Amino acid sequence: MDEYYTGKIAIVTGANSGIGYAVSEELLKRGATVYMAGRNPEKIARAAEQLSAYGERVRTLVMDVTKQEQVQKGIEETAAEAGRLDFLFNNAGVGGTLPFEQVTLEDWKTIIDTNLWSVIYGVHFAVPIMLRQGSGHVVNTSSIAGIIPPPFQALYSLTKYGVTGMTECLKYEFAEKGLHFSTICPANIATAIFNKSIDGKTHGELRIPDDAYPVEKAAAFILDRVAEQKGIIIVPEDPNTDVWKGYVLGDREVEERLFQMARDRREAFEKGGTYF
Repeated sequence: MDEYYTGKIAIVTGANSGIGYAVSEELLKRGATVYMAGRNPEKIARAAEQLSAYGERVRTLVMDVTKQEQVQKGIEETAAEAGRLDFLFNNAGVGGTLPFEQVTLEDWKTIIDTNLWSVIYGVHFAVPIMLRQGSGHVVNTSSIAGIIPPPFQALYSLTKYGVTGMTECLKYEFAEKGLHFSTICPANIATAIFNKSIDGKTHGELRIPDDAYPVEKAAAFILDRVAEQKGIIIVPEDPNTDVWKGYVLGDREVEERLFQMARDRREAFEKGGTYF
């Protein structure tokens, strides 16, 4: 599957850590040139330095994905410099798990700007370039919360359902134009997103869940499925695919699991403890 990436140009947002960093490294292993994008110049430079063994195929792109003009500039200048844009991984995002009654309108704006508008900006400016080329693949990071609605994640799930829905629509719309669209729906992956709350505050004890899937394995799995041009990519597949199917089909066991999750999280928040 490496031939799908060899010699190709890719932008990865949120590339200084987590899934973005792991996907960047895996793309480099498979022969791509990767523009690692992040809003903090020092952090993205350090991340790129860790991958310096890949030489000139490692590039950096300082870009705040919540700023339309910065996303446009980053994408268009990358395509001009490299001569094309084969992949855009819209990966940057923040988590958000908290009781709805504690949510402020500023919380809504922050998470929508970071998780949804950033993806809209990326797609808006990448698609015309890819249409001119007659090829390209956009990979948007959603979440398992973008296909199953977890309690206490109304803000987060809203943004991720939006990402999933938009990406799936575009997959069919551009299928005959040589463009491909994939949605990554990670469950618990061992990354720092569990410590990135939308308002900089700790709501309960944030920690990486015990069952979190290794991020390096997730990156390899994701790129294998992207190379297959798969639409929705659930990682890890088991048991999350079965839970998703059960939710869609109205399985009573899945329903009860979600109600129990709500009870457990409500109790944990009221005690000020962990919610996993």
